[in-house]
Amino acid sequence: MSEQVQHDGPATSDAPWSVARVAKQLKGYIDRLGGIWVEGEITQWNVRGGNVFGKLKDLDQDATFSFAIWSSTARRIDLGEFNQGDRVVGLFTPNYWPKGGSLTFVTSQLRHAGLGELLERLERLRRQLAAEGLFAVERKRRLPFLPGLIGLITGANSDAEKDVLRNSALRWPAVRFRTIHTAVQGERVPDEVVAAIQQLDADPEVEVIIIARGGGDFQHLLGFSDERVLRTAAAAHTPIVSAIGHENDRPLLDEVADLRASTPTDAAKRVVPDVSDELLRTTQARTRLLTAMSSRLRNEHERLAQLRSRPVMRDPEWMLHERAEDVNRLRDRSSELFVRTLERGHSQIEALRGHLVALSPLSTLKRGYSIARLDDGTVLTNAADATVGQHVSVLLAAGELQSTVDQISDHHLAAAERK
Repeated sequence: MSEQVQHDGPATSDAPWSVARVAKQLKGYIDRLGGIWVEGEITQWNVRGGNVFGKLKDLDQDATFSFAIWSSTARRIDLGEFNQGDRVVGLFTPNYWPKGGSLTFVTSQLRHAGLGELLERLERLRRQLAAEGLFAVERKRRLPFLPGLIGLITGANSDAEKDVLRNSALRWPAVRFRTIHTAVQGERVPDEVVAAIQQLDADPEVEVIIIARGGGDFQHLLGFSDERVLRTAAAAHTPIVSAIGHENDRPLLDEVADLRASTPTDAAKRVVPDVSDELLRTTQARTRLLTAMSSRLRNEHERLAQLRSRPVMRDPEWMLHERAEDVNRLRDRSSELFVRTLERGHSQIEALRGHLVALSPLSTLKRGYSIARLDDGTVLTNAADATVGQHVSVLLAAGELQSTVDQISDHHLAAAERK
């Protein structure tokens, strides 16, 4: 294979450029473009391995280029917000790959364009209000069972107003409304709806507020996603029902309201109870109550009959008579035991008294004996223990003698010594 010679001059049939030189020149031209802001429609969107490979089509003409979002950049872009068919504006840097001969635009920034920008702003507002808790289920209030006065915010002579009033009257003819007509499309919507909510919320008679519109294009509903409307609805003390009637592009008011109705007709059905249904439920409840009361009374009557059939209830004195015999028998028995106990106690006392008398020194004294004691109380049992002239007290069976020892008999002493 012959070696190709590079020429610095223009390419000719006699001096052609090599493919590498063409690729190098082309890459140089492309690299000098740098980053370019481009608007178009996404016609292809594939996510593989954290990278995105897609195609962007011109909005008016038949022109397309491929683009890529590398994973390092994808972390800064919320890929979930983009889909095929979105209109976007992005910062693309063309990158030519000489080896493969392919041209790819590397994306560094990407955002929705036109309506996409509006959706992006609404999504940011949605996330902000959700973070503040305005969409939380626990803050939503229960609707009154049968509101005496309903506030209605809707367009003048609109189908939504007619649907709400007609269906409410069919369900409960006595229902009353206080209606405020506002703009339901255009720039005047936020201011007028805010004022209407505040006016109805300040009315103590209004128990629930319905905001109704008969659906429409998403852009026509933007006023019901205005932050002022949303915060006013969230701050209201009166429960609010959102009946904008749009399924695909629901306004943010549906999220803030205490109840979302799919249509104005649905709002009337959710707020106003059906009189025929309520009368039927009342009749059914009355029937169940009567049945329950009849069953309860019948059971209690049977219980009373059973109680009355018992012997104690037929002859209440029977129990008293039967117990009286027991009481009399126990009384006689207790009296007998008491007498026996007293007699036994008396006999024991007499026996103890006789025994005590037998052992008492007084019995000995009565037989003529006496007891001699010295002044210190010592009892004389031996004549030798006394001295002549000593004072002695003599205890008799009856009385006491005071004497003085004149002499001590020897035979007494001798007898004492013999003993």
